[in-house]
Amino acid sequence: MSTTGSTARTTSRVEQKAWRNWAGNVSARPARAVAPASVGELAAVLRRAAEDGLPVKAVGSGHSFTAAAATDGVLIRPEGLTAIRAIDRAAGTVTVESGVQLKQLNAALAAEGLSLTNMGDIMEQTVAGATSTGTHGTGRDSGSIAAQITALELVTADGSVLTCSAEENPDVFAAARIGLGALGVVSAVTFAVEPVFLLTAREEPMAFDRVMAEFEQHATENEHFEFYWFPHTDSCNTKRNNRSQGPAAPVPAVRGWIDDELLSNGVFQAACVVGRAAPAVIPGIAKLSSRALSARSYTDIPYKVFTSPRRVRFVEMEYAVPREAAVDAIRELKAMVERSDLRISFPVEVRVAPADDIALSTASGRDSAYIAVHMYRGSRYQEYFTAVERIMTARGGRPHWGKMHTRDAEYLASAYPRFGEFTALRDRLDPDRRFTNDYLRRVLGS
Repeated sequence: MSTTGSTARTTSRVEQKAWRNWAGNVSARPARAVAPASVGELAAVLRRAAEDGLPVKAVGSGHSFTAAAATDGVLIRPEGLTAIRAIDRAAGTVTVESGVQLKQLNAALAAEGLSLTNMGDIMEQTVAGATSTGTHGTGRDSGSIAAQITALELVTADGSVLTCSAEENPDVFAAARIGLGALGVVSAVTFAVEPVFLLTAREEPMAFDRVMAEFEQHATENEHFEFYWFPHTDSCNTKRNNRSQGPAAPVPAVRGWIDDELLSNGVFQAACVVGRAAPAVIPGIAKLSSRALSARSYTDIPYKVFTSPRRVRFVEMEYAVPREAAVDAIRELKAMVERSDLRISFPVEVRVAPADDIALSTASGRDSAYIAVHMYRGSRYQEYFTAVERIMTARGGRPHWGKMHTRDAEYLASAYPRFGEFTALRDRLDPDRRFTNDYLRRVLGS
């Protein structure tokens, strides 16, 4: 016990500077920051925080755009809990500690000939951070990363360790897979995995009106469909991923570097800088960018198809609307941009997900479409995001928990049929609100 306490105190002395998220729009200055290296150390950290009367928040890699992890109390850093505990081929599961990054998990699974079924496009997130905020990709039949959880380990406010699954503590499992850090600190996660497979990606430019007319067809006929609309144009880029018998045909190295690094990151970064300094040029840049797109097709293992490097920093808002409302919402968004003075350099991203059974999942109980809007870091985003939010909430939209929004507990209670189930569990597991912060007070109530 004394060793754990000494480690915590040493770590806190070293890390007295402010914590910032990836986008740089959220910062916090915790009283102390610790990186427990075991479940026992984590439990001791929580007990000590209770003795000192300090709130506690765990952080991942900082890829959320909200203040979900911000605290002036005890900040639990992820780098001490990074073990891959077990790969069970017979059960089709992998158990990893909360601080493991998705890129590490994907690489480790691929080395064993295994894969997650679906994932988002950013690999730097930790597994606990990604699942707790509802990170997702796109899928007709397969849902968010949290929907692939079969069990999790949760350390609660009093230092108790709960193992949760559909069979053990099922009420906690129903909520804690997307727990917002409000129920405790996730220390380990067990995911369902399957033998590694190949996906063929088909990327193709397509006119906006055609995408709208064929949206439901594409979402139904493809295992994974998404598209990007470029504001100030009538152009989209579509991506359809489907399982393939092979053979593997990865993107050639030079073509991949040109498309994914030079154009999508290097040139795009320069265009964003120019656009922030002179917004009037953005529509012209958007038209040039959309014309530069070309079709490509390639076949590779899942994480090399689903994920892509994101080096241009931005802020983001994303809403999940009922899938049947997607086309109407996107058309209204486009019309709003066109009649406004807004200048938007980032494309609008649209994805889909099937209904799931997680209490606070944005896809809880309904097939969903995700509409995400972005602005370059440092740009004035408020007018754009406010207008988009108005469009989405008029259709019962649910904001992504890790992305910017202004919704509060009153709105969210009406948007989520199981909201009361979650808050009742929070009252039981964290009656003293050890894990609260300003963000949770707004979205869950005090």
